[in-house]
Amino acid sequence: MKTILITGGVQGIGRGCVDYFLKSGWNVTSVDIQKMTSGDRLEAVLGDTSLEFTAKQAVARTIERFGRLDALINNAGISTIGKFNVEELSLEEWNRVLGVNLTGYFLMAKHAAPFLRQAKGAIVNIASTRAIQSESDSEAYAASKGGVVALTHALAVSLGPDVRVNCISPGWIETRKDAKHSEADRLQHPAGRVGIPQDIAELADYLIAAGFVTGQNFVADGGMMKKMIYEE
Repeated sequence: MKTILITGGVQGIGRGCVDYFLKSGWNVTSVDIQKMTSGDRLEAVLGDTSLEFTAKQAVARTIERFGRLDALINNAGISTIGKFNVEELSLEEWNRVLGVNLTGYFLMAKHAAPFLRQAKGAIVNIASTRAIQSESDSEAYAASKGGVVALTHALAVSLGPDVRVNCISPGWIETRKDAKHSEADRLQHPAGRVGIPQDIAELADYLIAAGFVTGQNFVADGGMMKKMIYEE
């Protein structure tokens, strides 16, 4: 039975991926700073993925319980978008965002790599459309996600051909339960709706299996980035 390690698995896109791969018959390790209960085919690891100890522990626990590692989804992330302008953003906040959103991805890849090589496995990094376009007061988040895109193609070259590495840049993915969207919210997307975590999980599943795809960034935003928008 194949095994996947997912960071940030308690809520949002990460939780959607955990649920999706469990339903698909995988063993799953979820790593998060929030507590999650282990269960059948689910190993829950409590820890901060920006710390190397957590990365080592997560991989070790995965191998100890399941005996193999076939895929890694780096998803854990934090944001300060809209909280601080450039002049107010502290170095501490900047480093914290990059630590979780970028350094954590590197650390997980570093410690998972030997086992992924054995399995001829894959890594999927979750970036963001903010790696490509911005809104105001998003410097730390945008920089971290841009770094994820660059880290992805660097890892793809370094770990290939044994391990394939790709990333997904989601747009608006609704992670709230029972959220309601206006018709305008839906129709502004060429796809006709707001995204859901399952959309990202399905794309990740494809990328894990796609043997001739590596080093790429896939935008999953319902077509929003292809719209030419000007104020009237």
